[in-house]
Amino acid sequence: MSTEFDYIVVGGGSAGCVVASRLSEDPNVSVCLLEVGGPDKSIFIHAPAGVVAMLPIPFNNWAFKTVPQKGLNGRQGYQPRGKVLGGSSSINAMLYVRGGRQDYDHWAELGNTGWSYQDVLPYFKKAEHNETHTDSEYHGTGGPQNVAELRSPSAVNKMFLDACALHGIPYNPDYNGAEQFGAFMYQVFHKNGERHSAAKAYITPHLSRPNLSVKTNTVTTKILFEGTRAVGVRIDQGGQVSELRARREVIVSAGAFGSPQLLMASGVGPAAELQRHGIPVVHALEGVGKNLHDHIDHVQTWRAPSNSETFGVSATGTVKVTKAIGEWKKKRTGLVTSTFAESGAFFRSSPEVQTPDLQLVFVVGIVDDHSRKMHLGHGFSCHVDVIRPHSRGSVTLAGPDVRTAPLIDPNFLGDERDLDLLVKGVQIQQTIIESQPFDAIRGKMLYPVDKNDKAAIAADIRRRADTQYHPVGTCKMGPASNPLAVVDAQLRVHGLQGLRVVDASIMPTVCSGNTNAPTIMIGEKAADLIRQA
Repeated sequence: MSTEFDYIVVGGGSAGCVVASRLSEDPNVSVCLLEVGGPDKSIFIHAPAGVVAMLPIPFNNWAFKTVPQKGLNGRQGYQPRGKVLGGSSSINAMLYVRGGRQDYDHWAELGNTGWSYQDVLPYFKKAEHNETHTDSEYHGTGGPQNVAELRSPSAVNKMFLDACALHGIPYNPDYNGAEQFGAFMYQVFHKNGERHSAAKAYITPHLSRPNLSVKTNTVTTKILFEGTRAVGVRIDQGGQVSELRARREVIVSAGAFGSPQLLMASGVGPAAELQRHGIPVVHALEGVGKNLHDHIDHVQTWRAPSNSETFGVSATGTVKVTKAIGEWKKKRTGLVTSTFAESGAFFRSSPEVQTPDLQLVFVVGIVDDHSRKMHLGHGFSCHVDVIRPHSRGSVTLAGPDVRTAPLIDPNFLGDERDLDLLVKGVQIQQTIIESQPFDAIRGKMLYPVDKNDKAAIAADIRRRADTQYHPVGTCKMGPASNPLAVVDAQLRVHGLQGLRVVDASIMPTVCSGNTNAPTIMIGEKAADLIRQA
């Protein structure tokens, strides 16, 4: 078994799969991809509706908890992250969302040359095979990552789209194109009625490449250095500890929690933090683990009749699901192809806001506490998110061993502006759902609150709000003059050689929407940067 490669990629998630696949297109280089989770073989991964089975429990899922959140009444938040080949792209809701043009132009304005919208659009297109938008300057065809429409969406989505239109949010069939504002059916990472994760898109088709080695169930415990150059990694495979050498580069793609944790465990990070855990300082870098931020999310749920096209726990629902399993096995259509989160909207909290600052995700079932609280009966839910949050938190070490979960502090609602905006979002969301298009099926609210009582809404947010699963920023990209920047615009770790970080942790600010598609784009761009080097 080879213990030396040109490139070692730590983390088989959305970015890591892309980088390993693209680099191994060159038969003259060898690539090793390391993933702490197992292979992506579960039916719960490949059947889209399986997301509800994986999200609430530690199955292909780290199921992290945050430290107690002061802004959430001292509650510990929940942070599901993929622990399987494909990473979170193997357990998420599969929504294809890029964010807004202004997100990437802002990155460039912060000193990150080459990351403006016009710079990154070619990489979104390169990654994509869009089944619908085949003749668009904003979309690609022929790329590895399949993007499709839902095969069997619920009729209830039309009620949502009609209600949005009544309240000034027009239908927008391509929220990833010229204009983000509007209401829409989500496009999804599906292919032929199955989840199309980054692993399915970028790794599975190329497992036969002799220059690509994929090691699952492998913990990377430390990056190895000679002076200030990364030269390899130490790994643990079921208690067997060994070292792998990297002739060219080590690429860390372990995510917004795992990447800063591995850097710090290897001696790269805030000196005081490392010394507190007895870790020798290889390179003091204050920004590692700082700048954590995430989309704060609040869900409201309404009861609905069992004969509505909603998911639910009932005799009717059981019959529907039983039939749907048979349909999916035969035709890859029906309820099992649902992501549950089927339609949505990007909208402005007030007319003077230039670009959308809130997002809706409409769900054709009851959602309560990340589906960890189950309820009998049927219903529908709507998430509302602050998509450009001001609050900033951190990832720090609980101990020197990467097998100990890090201390995750998103500092949700630490900045009061996020709470004020989320209250507005809840009011608008409730106004939309309580309008005429839903009259035929809308029952009582699961957690009733008066939409005109801002104090009551704020209290409900503090009681129940949590993540929308988009943590970023903990190894942020920026020029060396920025004291908290961890990587430069080439994604090279400041002050070190042979080491890059490539994943959502490099985002200086979170994009306005779901983060999976942007993370794949980051992987595509990074692969080109590495090859050019």
